[in-house]
Amino acid sequence: MLRRITYYLLSVVFVAGMVACGGKSHDHLDHDHEHAEETEHHDHDSEEEGHEAKGAHTDEIILSPEKARAAGVKVEEVKPGMFHGVIHTSGKVMSASCDETAVVATISGRVQYKNHVSEGLKVTAGTTLFSITSAGMQMADGDPVQRARIDYERAERDYTRAKILIKDKIISEKDLAVAKAEYEAAKLTYTSMQRTRSAGGVAVTAPRAGYVKQCMVNGGDYVEAGQTLAIITQNKHLYLRAEIPERHFNELNKIRCAKFRTSYSNRLYDITDMGGHIQSYGRSAEVNNSYIPVIFEFNNTGDVVQGSYAEIYLITQNRPNVITLPLTAITEEQGIHFVYIQVDAEGYRKQEVTLGESDGERVEILSGVKQGDRVVTKGAVQVRLASAANAIPAHNHNH
Repeated sequence: MLRRITYYLLSVVFVAGMVACGGKSHDHLDHDHEHAEETEHHDHDSEEEGHEAKGAHTDEIILSPEKARAAGVKVEEVKPGMFHGVIHTSGKVMSASCDETAVVATISGRVQYKNHVSEGLKVTAGTTLFSITSAGMQMADGDPVQRARIDYERAERDYTRAKILIKDKIISEKDLAVAKAEYEAAKLTYTSMQRTRSAGGVAVTAPRAGYVKQCMVNGGDYVEAGQTLAIITQNKHLYLRAEIPERHFNELNKIRCAKFRTSYSNRLYDITDMGGHIQSYGRSAEVNNSYIPVIFEFNNTGDVVQGSYAEIYLITQNRPNVITLPLTAITEEQGIHFVYIQVDAEGYRKQEVTLGESDGERVEILSGVKQGDRVVTKGAVQVRLASAANAIPAHNHNH
């Protein structure tokens, strides 16, 4: 402004001189005025260039350290390290066969429920699950309990008589032994039925503690002695069955462990941390599909549901000098993946990256970042929101 006032006063003086001199200095005055405007324009351009020099990163995202801490933003320096090969597939969690016990019918008859037996019911050893009765039924052999009592009483009489006859050498020692064995077997059967018999019939109890995995009968069904009524599982050990495409057959012997994530939870389980190991793997593809099963056994921590489907990461051989980042560092926009690199205390830059293999926790970075870059690993979404919110074109720190 002072410069403009000065040139204005000079103009007045020159105009007065022109009037006095008859206009001879008019051309000279125009020249000086143009020179003054050029000088002012040059100064203004220099000032703008100075501001531009302060904010060289035109795509920089500004997030103050205070706001970054409040948003939980964490930064990790990129360093190549040891990683592993990964086979990404799917599968299912199953109960281990060693954990299962069948509940079977002890006699033939009609089933009646006890204790509202249903799948998932927690039971203790000796808990009555069913009652089987033959009351009101026309059975060829009659009531099983009555038949057992009759067999026991007959065997007892035969054994008593045999002990008398052996003294007179009428029967042999072998005959006595046979009579004794029949007596003891009949006694055991009758005593067992008597112990489990109630007003509603013969009780069928749980042979061990656990959970009812499957109930095989309905109330009122007729069952034969020895027929399976239910399956009890302790749920302490589980199997993880992974389905491997045929193209990975040559890598089966390289599989060391597995990680998996169930369909109902975001938690990533590590077989190794759960005392697990590879149990077996198939030698050929199954009928009607091109997948090879790989079975892992592990200890159930109490929050893994058998029968659930799982996303599985099979870990193979180690690979050195691999750049990896946590999956929390990756954001996606229209199928393209990005990370945010910290360029200074309050500046971040959005960077496109190419991803490689992932083990469900970390992911290999094929391109986009290099050693020494400081990448946002937690709070990347907050940095992304800050980018959309402030949309600052340059890091100019206007005050």
